[in-house]
Amino acid sequence: MPTSSPLHTDNDGWQATHLGRWLGHAMRRFDARVLALMAHDDEVPLALSNLAARAQISAAHVHITRHLPPAGARLTELAAGAGMSKQAMGDLVSQCEAWGLVQRRPDPRDARARQVLFTDIGLQWLAGFRRAVAQAEQEFKAEVGADVATVVALGLEAYATGYDAT
Repeated sequence: MPTSSPLHTDNDGWQATHLGRWLGHAMRRFDARVLALMAHDDEVPLALSNLAARAQISAAHVHITRHLPPAGARLTELAAGAGMSKQAMGDLVSQCEAWGLVQRRPDPRDARARQVLFTDIGLQWLAGFRRAVAQAEQEFKAEVGADVATVVALGLEAYATGYDAT
């Protein structure tokens, strides 16, 4: 029996069509395409491309690739950039360390801290990530058109950086 409570309103479809949902779907699709491209990139180290091909590397692992600068970063910086807790990022770093993607070394700025750095294999992975992102962006432009792709990129950049047009 329907109720008139404000918590039980008719679903007019807003949950399936709001901007946040579309952004989430688009991000998952983009990341999946990037990982699929990396899985078939002959220049990506074989062990890592095999992990990508078997879906062992997830979007969570992409956070490290997306946020770790080639010069390295402290775990707290990496976690903040990815919007994750330090503990969750630490778990991802440990897994990527076991794969040979990253390593932890003493931070030259602070002997008490550790720095996360790409290994040589990790730098090859990062180069493959860059190629895959570029190709996925080109595919996006081909699918939606260059003008729409430009507007989307500008809009997302403005929104993500908190641009205030007023």
